[in-house]
This record gives sequence, C-alpha cells and structure tokens, in this order.
Amino acid sequence: MIVDHFGYGVSDYVRAKAFYTDALAPLGITLIMEVGPEHTPTGVSACGFGKSGKPELWIGSDGKTTPPMHVAIVVDSRAEVRAFYEAALRAGGRDNGPPGLRPQYHANYYGAFVLDPDGHNLEAVCHRPE
Repeated sequence: MIVDHFGYGVSDYVRAKAFYTDALAPLGITLIMEVGPEHTPTGVSACGFGKSGKPELWIGSDGKTTPPMHVAIVVDSRAEVRAFYEAALRAGGRDNGPPGLRPQYHANYYGAFVLDPDGHNLEAVCHRPE
C-alpha cells in the first residue's frame, strides 16, 4: 500500500459514523480512534476506521467533500465483498453496483459498490479467483 491513511468530510458526522461502523464491520474494520474539535487544527470532529489498531480511513465533520470520493477496500474473498454490500445497504447505503466480476479491470476483479449517505462511492474488491 502506498497511502498511510486518508480522509474526507461528511455532511452529517453522526450518521456517517454509524454507516461506516455498520458497513465495514463484516470486513473486520472497526472504529479505532475518534478525536474532538479541540484536537484538530480546523476544529472538527473526526474518526478513523481500520484494523489491528491502525486508523486508515478517516471521516470528519467539516462538511461533505466534493466531488464525492471513491474508496476501494481490498478484501480476501468474494464472500467478504457480498457481506460488505449487504451490510452497507442495511446501514443506509445506496446500490452503485452489486457484487460481481468486473472483467474490464482484470479477469478476477470481483467488487461491489455502495454510495454512502453523502454519495461517496465505497467499494469492496477481491482480486483472487474463487
């Protein structure tokens, strides 16, 4: 991986935090850290999601980032792609491409796309054949 962490703004921080908590849970990605406005240079609240104690995906209360972001999370199995998709829809996400092969990228590219409450395109992708 070439990026240590990244983040973007959301219009409703509480709603987005709940969405990401639920949508990412099937992938073993949890809320690792939350900081209040007194700890950020711009005075916003922010939280970071990740695995093994390292927050890598951050959202902040500074308002919706425009244009919307596209974030692809690599997973180990197609079952995880499907579990993410189902959880994200239950959490209030909108379908932006159901689980399936995307051979235009490569023969084993299996992904699913969900728009978060602000329209950011969240994807889970598996590159392994199954």
